[in-house]
Amino acid sequence: MPTEALLKQLSDRVQSGQVKDVVELIEEGLNQGISAQSMLDDGLLHGLGELSIRFRNSEIFIAELLQASKALKIGISLIRDKLSVGSVRLHGKAVIATVEGDLHDIGKNLVKLLLEGSGMEVIDLGSDVTAAQAVDAVRKYQPDVVALSALLTTTMENQLKIVEALKNANLRDTVFIIVGGAPITAEFSRSIGADGYAADASSAVELVERLMLEQSLRSNQAETCVRP
Repeated sequence: MPTEALLKQLSDRVQSGQVKDVVELIEEGLNQGISAQSMLDDGLLHGLGELSIRFRNSEIFIAELLQASKALKIGISLIRDKLSVGSVRLHGKAVIATVEGDLHDIGKNLVKLLLEGSGMEVIDLGSDVTAAQAVDAVRKYQPDVVALSALLTTTMENQLKIVEALKNANLRDTVFIIVGGAPITAEFSRSIGADGYAADASSAVELVERLMLEQSLRSNQAETCVRP
């Protein structure tokens, strides 16, 4: 099968959540010598990205997005199993968590799915995550973004605890911190020193994309300034 046709089929099968077909197409692609990065970017992530747009536009339901995410994860695992570590690059990395004392995870899970659809690697720490656990995760995974969810007024202050813990560990300036959840507001986000607030999963992805773009532009400008 021609490369372009295979990648399109891979994208389509991810969107429809057809795990078996995704596995078969990846195996065929590897046998044909198609690069793992191409299958990741132009097949797997393209498919979930298209589905994410449809989800943002309320054209599909959560169940369809979940099934597509399952197909994506299995596809990525096949690529990693067959190639040496570091052969496959994902575009940015995020650590995501629901803060200590809070067991709600539906919103967090949606943000995770949409971030993965945008091409990011996402490390999900789960729910009831302490400040110490968040600090350990930032040290271990060195993410670009830390996304914190709180669904209760009694737990929202624990977002501040994580921000402060990262400051105390001299890690605050290494990551963007975004916050969200039912009781969270833009004003609260600013008050705790976060980099941004998102009212829903779609907005969270847009916020992360904007922050990453701004960071890239600043880096390019700094590089230009130091050139002789």
